[in-house]
Amino acid sequence: MKKNKTAATEQSVSDFIVALKDESKRLDCIELIQLLKKQTKLEPKMWGPGIIGFGSHHYKYDSGREGDSPNIAFAPRASSIAIYLSGNFEEREELLKIFGKHKTDKGCVHIKTLADINKNVLMKMVANHIKYISQHYKPL
Repeated sequence: MKKNKTAATEQSVSDFIVALKDESKRLDCIELIQLLKKQTKLEPKMWGPGIIGFGSHHYKYDSGREGDSPNIAFAPRASSIAIYLSGNFEEREELLKIFGKHKTDKGCVHIKTLADINKNVLMKMVANHIKYISQHYKPL
């Protein structure tokens, strides 16, 4: 079985954030960490070299692939901040309609800046996502 590339590390979240060159993205990431800490009641941890995650769970797909993953995570990318959210959480489409400026793909919602979105809607999406994860996967 192939090993997952993204695993929890001992890398410092603070050091990672401080090293971000884009000041506005750095400030958004600091605020996003605070919002997610408040929502999850968990401390952030680095997953791989560039993902900040909160909590973790074990998954196993029908294909046999399995591994560990953060319950909720985000990653500052060159062109956006990727927020890792399930494509299956309750009210996903309805919440995305009132979320603000974003793009989606299979497992992420991409935003340019926190100023572009409704943070209360984000917190509802995070709560619904975590509820979905806790119903479908084994927590670690």
